[in-house]
Amino acid sequence: MVHLIDRRIQGKNKSAVNRERFLRRYKDQIKEAVTRAVKGRSITNVESGEKISIPVRDVNEPSFGHDHGGVWETVRPGNKEYLKGDQFKRPKGGAGSGKGQAGNSEETSEDDFVFEVSREEFMNYFFEDLELPNMVKTQLTASTDFKQLRAGYKMSGTTTNLHVLRSLRGALSRRIAVGGKSSRRIKLAEQELRALLDEGVSVDDDRVLLLRHEITHLRTRLLAIPFLDTFDLRYSNRIKVPKPSSQAVMFCILDVSGSMDEAKKDTAKRFFILLYLFLTRSYEKIELVFIRHHTTAMEVDEQEFFNSRESGGTVVSSAINLLNTILRDRYPTGEWNAYVAQASDGDNWDNDSITCRQLLMDTTLPLVQYYAYVEITDGEPQNLWREYEQIASYHSHFAMRKIEDPSDIYPVFRDLFKKQNAKL
Repeated sequence: MVHLIDRRIQGKNKSAVNRERFLRRYKDQIKEAVTRAVKGRSITNVESGEKISIPVRDVNEPSFGHDHGGVWETVRPGNKEYLKGDQFKRPKGGAGSGKGQAGNSEETSEDDFVFEVSREEFMNYFFEDLELPNMVKTQLTASTDFKQLRAGYKMSGTTTNLHVLRSLRGALSRRIAVGGKSSRRIKLAEQELRALLDEGVSVDDDRVLLLRHEITHLRTRLLAIPFLDTFDLRYSNRIKVPKPSSQAVMFCILDVSGSMDEAKKDTAKRFFILLYLFLTRSYEKIELVFIRHHTTAMEVDEQEFFNSRESGGTVVSSAINLLNTILRDRYPTGEWNAYVAQASDGDNWDNDSITCRQLLMDTTLPLVQYYAYVEITDGEPQNLWREYEQIASYHSHFAMRKIEDPSDIYPVFRDLFKKQNAKL
C-alpha cells in the first residue's frame, strides 16, 4: 500500500475553502434539498439554516491506485487448494463486506451524508432561481440597526458628556456628609459660649477662649472642604440598543379555487416569503394574517392556507371585504403599518372584478402602505388584471406583475425595495 502525504502549508481558512469547494461540487443536490425544506417550512422560519442529506454514493472521493503492469507472479501464504493455472469464480460479498441494511428486498440501501448549511448559505440557495442580485441578498440578511440611549451615569468620560447638574448634586451631598459632624459641633459650641456670656463670665476666661478657638478651627475645616472634587464628576452613560421600529402587519391573500394547482401555490408561497423577509428588515414586530378565498373568504392559519384546496368559482371581493374588516377592527392605521400581498391566477367573475377595483381604491389603499398583486398564469391576462391596471395608474403604492415561472417573482420586489428606500 502506498500513502500520499500532502506537505503543503495549510492556511488559517483552509476549512472554509474546502467547504466552499464542497458546496460547489454538490450544488444540485443541496439546491434540491433546500427546495424540499422550503416547502415544509412556515414563512416565519424560512430564513434559518438547514440540515442537508446527500446519499453516500454521491460524495465518494476519487482514490489513487497503482498497477504493476506486465506479467508477474505472487505467492500467497496458506494456499492449500489451488495450483498454477487453476480458475475459480469471484467470491460473493458476505457479511460485513458491503453497504446496506437488512430487508426483505434484494436492493441495497446506503446511509446519507448529513451536514448543515448556515443561514446565509440557505438564503443564497433559496434566492438563486429568483435571479436576485447580490446586493439585495445582503440587504435581506442585514443586521438590525442600533441607536444610542442614555443609561445612567458613569465616573469617567469626555468633557462633552459631563452632566453638570448631577455633578453639583453629588458635590453638595459630599460636603453635607463630610462637614456634618463639624457643623453640629459648631452649633453646640456657640450655644455653650452664649450661655457662659449670659452668666457674666469674662471674655478673657479660659473657657470662653477655648470655645472660640474650637469654633474658629471647625469653621476653617469646613472652608477647607472643596466645593467640587473629581470624585463628584458624573458623565452621561450611553449604550447601543436595537432601534425601535413601528409594528407591521402583513396580509397574505391566496386564491384556493380549483384552478390553483400545487405549482401555482408554491410560486405564491415564494412570493409571500420574499415580502416577509423584506418586512423583517425594517420592522421589529410583524404579524401575519392569512386569508384564503374561492367563492367565500375566511381567515385561517398558515398550514390550512397553503395546503387546503377548494373547488368551484372565484369571488375575489369576498377576500377584500374581509381584509377591510380586519384592518378596521384589529389594526388601526395610527398604530400599524399594513402590507398586503395577493396571489391569484386572475380568474374571477366579471362583475366582481369591478367591485374589487372600487373596494381597493375607496377603502383598502388609503389604509395600507403597500399592496402587491401577482397573477400566476402563463396565458392571457384575466378580467381582474384589466381592472387592477386602472388602480396602478392612480396609486403609486400599488404594484402588479404577471408570473409565469418562479424566476419572474423578483420584479415586483424590485419596485417594492425602491419604494421603501425612498421613504427611508
